[in-house]
Parts: sequence; C-alpha cells; structure tokens
Amino acid sequence: MPISGSNQKTLVYNIFSRAISVIVPLFLLAGVAQAEVGPPEKDELKFGFIKLTDMAPLAIAYEKGYFEDEDLYVSIEAQANWKVLLDGVIDGQLDGAHMLAGQPLAATIGYGTEAHIITPFSMDLNGNGITVSNDIWKQMLDYVPQENGKPVHPIKADYLKPVVDTYRDRGEHFNMGMVFPVSTHNYELRYWLAAGGIHPGYYAPHRGDTSGTLSAEVMLSVTPPPQMPATLEAGTIFGYCVGEPWNQQAVFKGIGVPVITDYEIWKNNPEKVFGITNEFAELYPNTTVHIVKALLRAAKWLDENDNANREEAVEILSRSEYVGADYEVIANSMTGTFEYEKGDKRDVPDFNVFFRYNATYPYYSDAIWYLSQMRRWGQISEPQSDQWFKETAAKVYRPDIYRIAAEELIADGYMTAAEFPDFDHESGFKPPQDDFLDHIIFDGKQPNAYLESLTIGLKQEIL
Repeated sequence: MPISGSNQKTLVYNIFSRAISVIVPLFLLAGVAQAEVGPPEKDELKFGFIKLTDMAPLAIAYEKGYFEDEDLYVSIEAQANWKVLLDGVIDGQLDGAHMLAGQPLAATIGYGTEAHIITPFSMDLNGNGITVSNDIWKQMLDYVPQENGKPVHPIKADYLKPVVDTYRDRGEHFNMGMVFPVSTHNYELRYWLAAGGIHPGYYAPHRGDTSGTLSAEVMLSVTPPPQMPATLEAGTIFGYCVGEPWNQQAVFKGIGVPVITDYEIWKNNPEKVFGITNEFAELYPNTTVHIVKALLRAAKWLDENDNANREEAVEILSRSEYVGADYEVIANSMTGTFEYEKGDKRDVPDFNVFFRYNATYPYYSDAIWYLSQMRRWGQISEPQSDQWFKETAAKVYRPDIYRIAAEELIADGYMTAAEFPDFDHESGFKPPQDDFLDHIIFDGKQPNAYLESLTIGLKQEIL
C-alpha cells in the first residue's frame, strides 16, 4: 500500500528515533519533535496468544473496543505453544503476539529461531508461581518453618534441597517443568533453585547441547502451560513453574501445592511483552503506534480504581476463546489473592499488575536481566561486554515507540502525563534493584558485575 506524505514523515521519524536510541540514552531525545501519527497503514490484523491470564490486555483491548477506536480490526487466536506462536509472527501468519519477554531477545541474538523481533509494550508484572506435587510438598514440610500452624512464606528452595538430595542418593532424576527454554518461568525456576543451593543445569549450544541439563541436580523440561496440571498428576514431573491459572488449577484439582509466587522471587518482575517483527514496525509505523495505544488503554482499565474491573476481566478471560478455565480458578489470583494449600488463601494484591508501577514501559534494564540469565545458564555461550548487553537490549526494547503512543493518548485526553515515566529524563534503566528472594542487587548498567555476584552460574568461563 502506498504511504502518504504524513505517513512518510512518521516513518522517517520512527526510523531515526530507533536508530539513535540504540546508541544514546533516551533522555537525549528530549528535544526531538514528535511527528503527527497518521491513520494505520494496515488495519486488519491477527494477533496470537497462549491461554494465560496475562494475555488480558489483548482480550480487553478487543472486548472494550479500544482496537476499533484506533481504526484497527483485530482477530485474536490462541496458539498451541510458544514456538508455534513465535513462528507465526516471524512468517507473517500473525501480525503480533503475546510473548515471553525472553522470546524477542533470544530470536534477535539468534538463540533458536533467528529473527529481529521487537517489543514496544510490556504486558504485565508478576503472575507466575512454582507448584509441587502433594507428595513432594509432604516431604518438604519436614523442613518448612511453621507459624500458627501455617507455613512461613516465602518458601525457599532450601526446603526442597533435602528432598532432591534423597532422589539423587537413590540415583533417580528429580523432574520439574517450565514452559519454554527462554521463558520467564525457566529463569525464575532456575533462580529459585539456585538460591537454595540446587544446580538447575547449563546449556551449551556451541557444543550442540540445548537440553539445559549439564551439571543439573534437577532436570527441567518443557511442558505447555495448559498441560502442566495433567503432567503433574501423571507423575511425569514433580513440580513446575507456570503462569496463571495453572498453579491455582492444581489447588482446585487437589493435585499440587503452589509454594512460591514470582512476586516473592523478584518483586514486580516484568513478565510478558507484545512482540512484532522489526520489519512490521518499519513498514507500518502508524499501525504500530495505534496498537500500543489500544493496549495501554486496556492495561489501565485492568488496574484502575484499585482493580475494580477485575471481576469483569475474569468473566471475559474464563471464556473458551481466551483462557477457558473456570471463573473461580482465574479469580483466585486476578482479584488480588493467591491460594497455596487448599484453604490457605493469602492477600497478594500485586500478583497481577498490568499498568501501575509503569508496568507497560519497555525498560532496557528488564531486557538486560533476561540476557544476563541467558548468559548465566549458557544460552549465550561466551562472555559479553556490558556494552553488548545494552546495545542488544536497545535493538529489541523500543521505548521510543511507546513514548509516541503515550503522548498521543495524553493529547487525546485518555491519560495524563503523571501516569507515565518522565520521558524527557527517562534513561530506560531502573535504579539498582534488591527486591529478590536472595537480596542480591541487580543493576542493569552493570550486568557482568551482577553475574559475578551470583554463586551458581557462568561468569567469564565457557563450558
């Protein structure tokens, strides 16, 4: 489709902004004038998702008419697994998708399927948990501290270690599931295990080994999210890390006990992102901005008025075309609570965050944490400089596009400047964070120093 003069202006602005954002801090762009965003170049779109509650911004943008407000005519389709979803975006069957935060990064650096994928929008914070089978939980209880007859949280992997050691002494594998090799769930499960002194294993792609089990004391394997409870019940795995509602489903079915949430592993950690190809963003810059505008409105709706809309959101997500789990199961976490053992329901108001705390902003430092975990466990085979981490993050995470969408919404009167970062001074890096289970500080500007501070994991060596 030919691009109009107005659209050409926006295209040039976006390409220019993208190029310079890779090599200079974002705050230096403060003086760059924003071009007017024209109508979408492509208005019929198909987006993919996996059946998890954190796909909610897509469902809400569709159901509340936010896509149509942006002159976008969208269809949303569940995908069989994360690989099928990524392949669909790469080959153009999907225009964009709900993605694991690690997927655009891994694809761009060539780990697995190679393609330049970007994200201009972070979909949520938190939302995952680690669940173990009833039998494993019973064995862990000998080591878990109790207070007033209830387990003291957070429950660390220190209490799982004696159980794992017993299996190893018998020469048996201790098997756990996660959803994808570059998923948040894989890295969170590994982080939890390693913080408890349990080695989750290394990858060695340069040696043709992508199993992630080298030196492993716990064997991690991939299971699609909706299949986690059934796989646990069958005894194929003894525990798993997954997003909701599949931890609460284990409680609902009486087959497992969630022992920790990712909020307790890393408070307000970034989770999913909305991913598109870099080619799509360059061909359809206006469309890209309009998509982000709709998703931002959906995210705000999900969190506004102290989560007042969550019950309606749960009803929408429980429909078969979206998550398709029982209303009660989805509501357990989406309405600000989380049930561990049956009947042990605790308040976790920030278990699912979609907008507050700048949840939607694509921070470079978030990208760098994921890249650091890829290096820690060997998916990135060789040591890299701090500058490499920063430049790679800037190729994938696109706060420049986000800013245009946000400023459009402010101009439209849908949002206020106070609801966003101070764009004129935002560097894209969060301050050093210590909200981790083990209290180790992560500074996105110094990823190699961070890697050196971790007891278990690769540093400067090559396997």
